[in-house]
Amino acid sequence: MEAVENILKRRSIRKYTDKKIDADTMHTLLECGMAGPTCVNARDWAFIVVDDKELLTELSHCNGRAAGMLPDAAAAIIVCGDLNRAFSRAPEYWIEDASIATQNIILAASGMGLGAVWLGTYPQEDKVENVKELMKLPDEIIPLSVIALGYPAEEKPDDKITYEESRVHYNKW
Repeated sequence: MEAVENILKRRSIRKYTDKKIDADTMHTLLECGMAGPTCVNARDWAFIVVDDKELLTELSHCNGRAAGMLPDAAAAIIVCGDLNRAFSRAPEYWIEDASIATQNIILAASGMGLGAVWLGTYPQEDKVENVKELMKLPDEIIPLSVIALGYPAEEKPDDKITYEESRVHYNKW
C-alpha cells in the first residue's frame, strides 16, 4: 500500500480476531518504530511487547476504560521514553521521539493488515504509575503509550474526510 494512501485510510481498530501475531511481523513493527527520527539521534525510546493474555488484561486496568479492548488483542506494544538516553539540554524531546515511534508502528500495522489503536498513557500520572508498577519499570523509563494490536474483526469506512481547510494558515495566522 502506498504510504499516503495508508495514512489516509488508517483507522483505529478495537476489535480483533483470535489470530496471533508472529515473531517476524512483531520484529518488523518494532523495526518501523525505531526507524523514525529522534532528537540528535538520541534513540531515547524503549519498547515492551506484551502477548500474555493475563498481562494484557492487567494492562487494560492500568490504562483505564479506553483500554477495554486489550484483553482481546493479540498483543500490545508499550512505547516508553528512556530518560538516560534523552538529549541533556532538552530531555522532554523524548515525548516527540516516542510519539513518532508510536505513529510509525501504527502506520506499519495498518499497512501490514493489522488493526491497531493508540492508547495514551503519558501525561496522566495515574496511568503512568500503574503501567510502571505492572511492568516493573525503572525510574528513568516513562511509558508514553500502549498500542493494542491484532488482526481486525471489524471494518471501518475509509472514506472519512479529515482535512479541514479552516485549520490551515499560510505565512501568518
